[in-house]
Amino acid sequence: MRRVPSSAPRAGHTLAPPSWRVWSALSIVYVLWGGTYVAIRVMVEDVPPLLGAGARFAIAGVAMLVFLAARGHRVRVSPRSLVAAGLVGLLLPAGGNGLVTVAERDVPAGLAALLIASVPLWLVLMRSTVGRERVHRGTLAGVAVGFCGLGLLLLPGSRPAEATAGGILLVLVAAGSWATGSFLSPRLSMPSDPLVSTGWQMVVGGGALLAGALATGEANDLHLADASAKSLLAFAYLVIAGSLVAFTAYAWLLQNVPISKVATYAYVNPLVAVLLGWALLGEQLTIGTAAGAVLIVASVAAIVRRESAPSEAAEPEPIAGPASEPIDKDERCIKQPAVVD
Repeated sequence: MRRVPSSAPRAGHTLAPPSWRVWSALSIVYVLWGGTYVAIRVMVEDVPPLLGAGARFAIAGVAMLVFLAARGHRVRVSPRSLVAAGLVGLLLPAGGNGLVTVAERDVPAGLAALLIASVPLWLVLMRSTVGRERVHRGTLAGVAVGFCGLGLLLLPGSRPAEATAGGILLVLVAAGSWATGSFLSPRLSMPSDPLVSTGWQMVVGGGALLAGALATGEANDLHLADASAKSLLAFAYLVIAGSLVAFTAYAWLLQNVPISKVATYAYVNPLVAVLLGWALLGEQLTIGTAAGAVLIVASVAAIVRRESAPSEAAEPEPIAGPASEPIDKDERCIKQPAVVD
């Protein structure tokens, strides 16, 4: 199996797509995924978090699989692939986004996005410890800078006054779940079609969240007649814009654009979330938050740049990525998206 350089078009593409199309897709991913944190914050004002997140992913997952089946994709997968996709679904949509949704009752959207932006930092640590990979010293330096920024966000005097310690801890647990799912995904026998794989991840993750909502009695707390229009619109935004439109754009980018450019979403999304939270929700932007944001975003940008650079060492053995295509070993931390923003 031939290794596809990150700077080359994906297999099957002989001509680069027009730049306007690339930047349109990137803008969709930047803005729509960045806006999901604000939409979650608005949704949980009237919609129970586990119920809202579970319904969001269940609806989006079923809709995606039905659409793909109608387009001729094979949505039936082997039991082994279904188990793998289900495990990642429990870690990403359920453990990652579901816990963020619960936490945003007590944590501002911008702060939640900045804490989740630390996922690439955790991934590098997993690669160097659990995966026993040799990580470039420049990457490790970026991780150290990022964790300094994370520490600034967690200082009592630096974080926004409305952010509770319990909520922040829950977001950090979500980041750990997100990182674990992203770390395991390329190491599992996932469905070969990335869109089908994501559809099953959302179905399983959404189902787990709905089960959790029923177990905790959230269904009794839902009163649609009393829910505000903005909360319901936020839910619709999460299903349509956040889960369907943005991921379709992201999947297209993965097939047509170098991964180094696609991965820029990892440090643009939190900036978008912080600005939208400040502009639309009046969220507090402290000096400590701003300083922590600069350090985290700069470190993630440096890591993405370093990890996307051509390897100076011998060509690594290719592994099966989400689409069963060969990818660079050093791209693992950015290849698997946080597809559940």
